Amino acid sequence: MLNAPARTPVPSTYDALLDDLVASTGRTVPVPTPSTGETLVELPRSSADDVRGAVSRARLAQLAWARAGFARRRDVLLRAHDLLLERREQLLDLAQLESGKTRGQAFEEVFAALSVTRWNALKARSVLGGGRRRGVVPVAVSTRVRYRPKGVVGVITPWNYAVALAAMDVVPALAAGCAVVQKADDQGALSILALRRAYIDAGVPEALWAVVAGEPGEVGEAVTDEVDYICFTGSTATGRRIAEKAARRLVGASLELGGKNALLVLDDVDAEQAAADAAYACFSSMGQLCVSAERIYVDRRVAEPFTQALVARLSDPRIGSGFDHDADYGSLATASQLERVRAHLDDALAKGARVLVGGRHRPDLGPWAFEPTVLTDVTPDMRVSTEETFGAVVSLSVVDGETEAVLVANESEYGLNATVLSGSTRRGSRLATQIDAGSVNVNEGYRGSFGSVDAPMGGLKQSGIGRRNGREGLLRFVDPVTMSVNRRIVGLPHSGRDFARMIPLFILLARVLRGIRRA
Repeated sequence: MLNAPARTPVPSTYDALLDDLVASTGRTVPVPTPSTGETLVELPRSSADDVRGAVSRARLAQLAWARAGFARRRDVLLRAHDLLLERREQLLDLAQLESGKTRGQAFEEVFAALSVTRWNALKARSVLGGGRRRGVVPVAVSTRVRYRPKGVVGVITPWNYAVALAAMDVVPALAAGCAVVQKADDQGALSILALRRAYIDAGVPEALWAVVAGEPGEVGEAVTDEVDYICFTGSTATGRRIAEKAARRLVGASLELGGKNALLVLDDVDAEQAAADAAYACFSSMGQLCVSAERIYVDRRVAEPFTQALVARLSDPRIGSGFDHDADYGSLATASQLERVRAHLDDALAKGARVLVGGRHRPDLGPWAFEPTVLTDVTPDMRVSTEETFGAVVSLSVVDGETEAVLVANESEYGLNATVLSGSTRRGSRLATQIDAGSVNVNEGYRGSFGSVDAPMGGLKQSGIGRRNGREGLLRFVDPVTMSVNRRIVGLPHSGRDFARMIPLFILLARVLRGIRRA
């Protein structure tokens, strides 16, 4: 049941937001809403010149922002946090209109933005404040480390979690004293502009955070050509190209890329609870989430009751994108997403896979609505086995014991997120340490690690490099600078005779420090 939103924000809301986009070409593209397929907004297009202009203005703004200091940046970010709370309904509406997700899953995004803003506002000084380090000769030489903002950060974000992923990259960059030029995906631009407006109204200078939109080959390339550090979230193929360009320019990059995330169901689970956890882990935002599960491995001893419970839970899914909490599952976001899901499903069925539940396009519920789909008898030659589907289709395989489950989970070239479902948190935690992934959740699909903004998030293997969130997420936006002062308490050697006289003293110093266990 359930399909179109109960209300639509007035067009003047869009006009006010679009005025904030850096776009001078005069061209627009229609952006549809998944709820009806109708055009939501005509989005202006930016050019490479728009990007270069935005970067130039951001550089000037960044100088003053860095000098403003941690206290000023903390106060601005905390005001932005409060404005996000006040404007949450608008952000929820836009996130749903652009992505087709449910109200509850849109709230996950807004809550993540709040958490990230609060954490970075309150922790930036302690993480980036620098401090004393041991000098080469204790007392005689003093050494300090300070952290220098990298400058202008380029942020390239996808459509699927536009609010959360933008906040996770932009906010720590601002807290560190950097400026940001962000390329928004067309399907998430309004959400990003509404998010940005809260920070601007809180006191972030307009030029410090610029948003552009346009073709990746022009606008995306211009961003990666001009900035001092690059944050990218998207496909592994695109991430490789960005990494190559960053390497040629000798600038840093953090890349959160694809995944083929595994979910392990151990033999001690409660079948009904495990089915509920698995359904959400796989089909939140209809699987259009980098950390959602796409491969289920269930122990043979619990396979039958778990599979029955999962099929029962998904047999009559409440699909919709209304501005309420009636729906459990949303829509695929675009026609191309529907095409990709169909292609993976058709390939699997042609090669012998079976549908346990779902498998149907539901145009009666929305132009790109698709039932949550679970396949079995999936073999390695099927696209759904190894490629990231990113939507609505998962495979279920039976394994004999936890050792086999870990082995098959680790066979993937990806290593972004994983899930272990167990009746024993101790056992689940033990297995979690054996899985090759940047984050592993026990008895939860992804929200535990995704929402823990004090901890780093990122991938292993082909799932990316670098980390967002936590100390690691802040430190990527600064360069450490070491400053050392010779107090002239002990003269350091300059000549051969000086070395001959002082080497025994340095040897004694090394032995003393070793004896008292000082580094």
